[in-house]
Amino acid sequence: MKLRHLAAALLATAIAIPASSALAATTNTAPSAAAQRSLIGDLITGLISADLQRAVTVSGIRQHLTALQAIATANGGNRAAGLPGYKASVDYVKQRLQRAGYRVTVQPFPFDFFQETGTPEFARVSPSPRTYTPHTDFATTLYSASVEVTGRVVPTSNIVLPPSPTPSSASGCEAADYPAETAGAIALIQRGTCTFAQKAEMAEAAGAIGVIIMNEGQPGRTEVVEGVGLGGPRPYPGVFTTFEVGNELYTQAQSGPVNVRIKIQAINERRTNWNVIADTWFGNPNKIVTVGAHLDSVQVGPGINDNGSGTATNLEVAEQVGRRQLLLRNKVRFAFWGGEELGLLGSTHYVASLSDVEKKKILLNLNFDMLASPNFVRFVYDGNGSDTPDAGPNGSGLIENVFLAHFARKNLATSPTAFDGRSDYGPFIENGIPAGGLFSGAENVKSEAEARIYGGTAGQPYDACYHQPCDGIANISDTALDQFSDAVANSVIVFAMRGDPVTDTAEFAASAAKRAAAAKRSPLFKGALTIR
Repeated sequence: MKLRHLAAALLATAIAIPASSALAATTNTAPSAAAQRSLIGDLITGLISADLQRAVTVSGIRQHLTALQAIATANGGNRAAGLPGYKASVDYVKQRLQRAGYRVTVQPFPFDFFQETGTPEFARVSPSPRTYTPHTDFATTLYSASVEVTGRVVPTSNIVLPPSPTPSSASGCEAADYPAETAGAIALIQRGTCTFAQKAEMAEAAGAIGVIIMNEGQPGRTEVVEGVGLGGPRPYPGVFTTFEVGNELYTQAQSGPVNVRIKIQAINERRTNWNVIADTWFGNPNKIVTVGAHLDSVQVGPGINDNGSGTATNLEVAEQVGRRQLLLRNKVRFAFWGGEELGLLGSTHYVASLSDVEKKKILLNLNFDMLASPNFVRFVYDGNGSDTPDAGPNGSGLIENVFLAHFARKNLATSPTAFDGRSDYGPFIENGIPAGGLFSGAENVKSEAEARIYGGTAGQPYDACYHQPCDGIANISDTALDQFSDAVANSVIVFAMRGDPVTDTAEFAASAAKRAAAAKRSPLFKGALTIR
């Protein structure tokens, strides 16, 4: 913090104390020393936050986004884990953090790499032969075996058709969902409820020689989704199809045998990936605030919104904090995770590498994944589970409230989003570490109500380029980036300066029954991609 800013903070607090005393006099109640210290702390935190919000600019974030786009363009159009574009992204982030004064750790970890080497083929052999078009009718699922199979389509027993108004299908989540005839056949599974990895495991256990995962059918859940993963290498090939293709196969299978052919050509091998981690110089090393964003893209595109926007914002905040050499109460750990698009691999490795003592040092995790969707909504993770089925660990509600209060001060509306396992907060909440964050929306469709509140276009995805080649520098909303980056900067300072435990005991206890009910219907976390 610059000296003039520190002087301003001290002056403001000196003025504030008599004012608070005068207020106390009117109520015949003197403020306690603890209350005065709290007031001073809040004032200083507010001043530092305001300064950091001014320093973190859209132009500064865009500088990083432009660099990430250039890296993707120079490396086959992507920045995916295991490929040159990702290593170049690691080098860029490391270099920028070092210039800002950080000591940087690049944490390696092994992972299962998957890459297609030829055009995938998927066709209905009988009845009424039909050849499906890659990337339009279907996409290869990550970790498919490099093999060709032909077999009968056997649907799971609980496909929901017509689809319910909201996602509800639990197709393929349990062993009982798979008929005996699945063995030696190709399982037809509907998206929904549990992770794709869990569905893939169940299908493998049932003896399937291939899987077809169809989109569920609600608005925003009808088209092909690129980059859906099976949780790890499988002995069979798999495809993710549009709802239309899956619905047609299911309907035909009700009348008699349907046979399809799947051919995948791919590399499945072990490679090394990296997380980039940097701690602030100041702050209690036994009280750490982790601030994370995933650095990798999918293989089909540059990933400038997903998640260049989170990466660039995290990096810009880290740079501005580093340049100011702020005397923080708690240490801040800026993290750039690798392999999120393959199943939260980097964050999972990081948390697993911590001892129990080290885990207890982490106060909370802030996660920023997609902050600039063109048709955005200001989503805040529902930490206390008040609006969605899945609450985070104790303290997550407090994190949520910090974001809600920030946006309320700016007169900006927000909407809740669930802890559904889609991003790198997953390994933290699974280990009892409170978490929270922001999200501007992915492939789901903006409702009429949301369009009235946030503007944009109803009936269109929040990000029509999600997991697509068009997720480039032109796929960024500066308005969203400006609003979200202020909230990111504020949250980092609020928790870096917080002296109290990160808990919300009363609220947490009050919602215990709801969380218990949510736990019964929540899927086992497997660190997969899009899961619902």
